[in-house]
Amino acid sequence: MLWDIGSSRRMVHRFALIIVLLLLMEGVLSAAAKDTREEFPVPPPPFSEGMFPCSSCHASMEVNTKKRELKDAHAEIRLHHAETMRWCLDCHDGNKRDKLRLYNGELIDFTKSYLLCGECHGNIFRDWRAGIHGKRQGYFYGSGKRTYLLCVHCHDSHIPKFKPMKPEPPPHKPKEAKDAK
Repeated sequence: MLWDIGSSRRMVHRFALIIVLLLLMEGVLSAAAKDTREEFPVPPPPFSEGMFPCSSCHASMEVNTKKRELKDAHAEIRLHHAETMRWCLDCHDGNKRDKLRLYNGELIDFTKSYLLCGECHGNIFRDWRAGIHGKRQGYFYGSGKRTYLLCVHCHDSHIPKFKPMKPEPPPHKPKEAKDAK
């Protein structure tokens, strides 16, 4: 009897498909594709003294959605972060001032601001989660606690670009031993 190579390949493909389906049912493959909503241990954001909680001042104020130049307590804030398309209430919630607002309207704590930043800066968020962008403190291989810094620990959320830095001079070359004979 001759061996039918075509039917063998189909059988192998079916077997592989069954294995993949079983793995999916067990959650092995779905665990590899982690949800972007996982928790990251982060220190509190570096708020200015007396500026947080926002509700301490805003609780009695009426919500003004008009885009305008800020005065009084927030006069020092200059928005240079897609300023032609953004306004304060695109990120901050108008009614619950101690929360940030995602694009879908979901409210999040300031300690999860990486989710908000990640909505527009997805590639950088991916790198941050992997530990390539930003600073991560602690252990890297599962043993011990790891801490991630929030975007706002290094970037001003209203003016996120780093200011140009003057580079340090290059290191001096070691002097060669002239008398080495």
